[in-house]
Amino acid sequence: MIGPFSRSLSILVYHRVVADPDPLAPEQVCAEEFDSQLGVLSRWFNVLPLREAAARIREGTLPVRSACVTFDDGYADNVTVALPILRRRGVPATFFLATGFIDGGRMWNDSVIEAVRAMPGDTLDASCIGLDTLDISTVDLRRAAIARALPALKYLPLEERQRLVEELASQAPRSLPSDLMMTTEQVRQLSASGMETGAHTVTHPILARLDPERAESEIRDSKHRLEAITGKPVAVFAYPNGKPGSDYHSGHVGMVRSLGFEAAVSTAWGVANAASDPFQLPRFTPWDKTPGKFGLRLLQNTFRTKAERV
Repeated sequence: MIGPFSRSLSILVYHRVVADPDPLAPEQVCAEEFDSQLGVLSRWFNVLPLREAAARIREGTLPVRSACVTFDDGYADNVTVALPILRRRGVPATFFLATGFIDGGRMWNDSVIEAVRAMPGDTLDASCIGLDTLDISTVDLRRAAIARALPALKYLPLEERQRLVEELASQAPRSLPSDLMMTTEQVRQLSASGMETGAHTVTHPILARLDPERAESEIRDSKHRLEAITGKPVAVFAYPNGKPGSDYHSGHVGMVRSLGFEAAVSTAWGVANAASDPFQLPRFTPWDKTPGKFGLRLLQNTFRTKAERV
């Protein structure tokens, strides 16, 4: 037994699960690692769909050592790589989809990563995003270039950021991939498999940087698009980027509640329990690569007394 926090809820957040390790993005979980992590999780925890877990918190019926598996953004590999592993392990998961990228879209950060991947030669002219010429002569230096470019763009206004990303990507000698995100058919496949889908806005903006009308439209329209695709109610929401107070604020929490969602998740670390705001449930990212360290991370998170911002 875990003690006073035994009826708390640990919510894990993933993004991509790639078939094989990517040298440019070593932090991404590969299939083998994901399988071993699910093995640890299913042995130690009662894994529930998020909507059910949130309801059971409200009702006071949450099982001992509960957990949820969630995915953000809507990557195609969630269906092609992660879904078969989830089904074989018998683990439910909740997938938060940014609906504007369904059917051939590409998120801005992936445009940067894929542009750096495709760039020939040893240097990248990054003056368009306010950086100097970047050395990309090795894989490590390409990773470092990506690590500098992403923060320089992340909090810019949506349209300006997209313009600059396209200018940077225009240096690449080939078209960037258009199959990174789910298709409509893959969303239906995911839903038909028994997995839960949740809304994650349309274009994945930082809600705090939008006017209230546009922010509400982003939240509402993503919910309606998913419901139209799956034919099922969408009851859960994930705030893009998800840091309370900087990426979203109380007004957005009110929007989510008024639009008929039953629960929402942030990226503040910690565990959820009866005292948690159901519209700001904490999550954490399980980055450890070995099963032992992954298990220790789960236990460490379970003992957190309150959500911590990251």
